Amino acid sequence: MAEQKQLLHLVFGGELMRLDGTEFRDLTKLDIVGIYPNYAAAHQAWKSKAQLTVDNALMRYFIVHMHRLLDPKTETNAQQG
Repeated sequence: MAEQKQLLHLVFGGELMRLDGTEFRDLTKLDIVGIYPNYAAAHQAWKSKAQLTVDNALMRYFIVHMHRLLDPKTETNAQQG
């Protein structure tokens, strides 16, 4: 079986200042969930955290495509694997 290319994704979140923005209320309280080897694993972690904080409308979690920052030529179609 061929090993899949590593496409790193960071999942993190925190409480926002406003519902329509992406500025965090307190950067010292950001929740760094982890770094994952592919989008599917990152999405699962994001979904789990987002569901735990559903009662707080200002709490948001994000997925950062780290592989795009490290290598801007990375194919985006491969992220689904």
